[in-house]
Amino acid sequence: MKIRSIHNKLIFIYTLYIKYIRYLYTLSIMTYLLIYNTKTRAIEEVKPIRVNKIGFYACGPTVYQYAHIGNFRTYIFEDILKRTLRLLNYKVKHVINITDVGHLTSDENDGEDKIEKEARRQRKTAYEIARFYEKVFKKDIRRLNIEEPDIWARASEHIKEQINLIKILEKKGFTYRISDGIYFDVLRFRKYGELWKTAPKETRARDNITIKEKKNPQDFALWKFSAPSGADPSTIKNFPLRDMQWPSPWGIGFPGWHIECSAMSMKYLGKHFDVHAGGIDHIPVHHTNEIAQSEAASNMPFVNYWVHGNFLLVGGKRMGKSEKNFLTLDELVDKGFDPLDYRYLALTAHYRSPLFFSLDALKSSRNARLHLTTIIQKLYQTKKKISKKESLKFKDDLLETVRVDLDTPKGLALLWSRIEDISINEILWADRIFGLGLNKVKPLKISNKIRNLLKKRDSYRKGKNWKEADIIRLEIKKYGFEIEDSSRGPVLTSLSFS
Repeated sequence: MKIRSIHNKLIFIYTLYIKYIRYLYTLSIMTYLLIYNTKTRAIEEVKPIRVNKIGFYACGPTVYQYAHIGNFRTYIFEDILKRTLRLLNYKVKHVINITDVGHLTSDENDGEDKIEKEARRQRKTAYEIARFYEKVFKKDIRRLNIEEPDIWARASEHIKEQINLIKILEKKGFTYRISDGIYFDVLRFRKYGELWKTAPKETRARDNITIKEKKNPQDFALWKFSAPSGADPSTIKNFPLRDMQWPSPWGIGFPGWHIECSAMSMKYLGKHFDVHAGGIDHIPVHHTNEIAQSEAASNMPFVNYWVHGNFLLVGGKRMGKSEKNFLTLDELVDKGFDPLDYRYLALTAHYRSPLFFSLDALKSSRNARLHLTTIIQKLYQTKKKISKKESLKFKDDLLETVRVDLDTPKGLALLWSRIEDISINEILWADRIFGLGLNKVKPLKISNKIRNLLKKRDSYRKGKNWKEADIIRLEIKKYGFEIEDSSRGPVLTSLSFS
């Protein structure tokens, strides 16, 4: 028995030793990501809270209408961020919320709930509206080759967590009650506006909130009562105005927009996690308020790295629903584009810079993407290979470029500058970052008839019978293929990709 016990201990120690060696090896090959942190206004080295693991939360859609391609620019940059982190050997836990309740038409504390309003317009329930547009959104991100998160978190399914977080804030004295809900007192939180670099008193002139009972213009709703403003919340049963409402210690109602993200991110990633991303429009209100309520509740830093993407501009203006200048993914498809053409366009501008949209720019991106497709099809035929040293050099150079604040324009430029010197393996590796779906490009299906024509043409070329060779070239073209003569022999390209 003693021998068996000693044997088991030795196996256990050996297993720990192997795990430790693997851990040291992982650290030795890890390259760090450098990212612009909105909080510090500087490019910083990402240092995870837990070794080799990244907690990553991204603000998701409010599912009351179709998302537009300006929205998807943000999700594409977040996808590049996640892909790059994983290539740098980090284990990423990614959470995206689905806002299906609480986002009001003013984007703040007054107005109607966007989903409830749309439900009335379409004569459907709020749940029907939310689930329909959620389904469409998920379909669209798949078409854009955006990887789904590890966790989709619906606000309506985390009411308990939101109520519990509000209770903590109430106990600590950060809340107060007025006729339409429970509010957060921003002046009680000393660091309010730190992300925006603007103190509350400095924003009064720009604040357009009309609720007069609030102590401060920037105070925001944690819980809204379902009853109309001024009504006694205890009589809520007399006001069945909403599909989505829940009982709470303060009365029947629904959560404010900001409390949702704090409660759900903290549930899945902890009170203190690594990366929070979204669009720059979230900086002054939504993310500022997330920080205030989260840190007030936990007494600890909420997020280490805040990362924000810039707008998609059309005609010099931000693309958006309120501007009524937006395009959906389906509308681009109707114009003859592939969703991945738009993804390529999004990669041509740095995520922190505005991206100017036009159909001409999208056409150029389509041509570039299809050119990559034809190159891959040619490489399948020539079976070109390069040395392991050359392959590693290209991969290192590309990763070194993109790991510095996700510089995809420089990354694409590097790919095109080396395109004649690399093989299909390097292109497909690069696409693990870019996500253009190049791994789905298959070798051309060449029939025996085409192969026989190629042999016949080759025979004419060897005999310098150029006229007959050109006749066969034209005949092959009728079958949908273009011929390109290379040092490795004739290479076919599908005309459908030209």
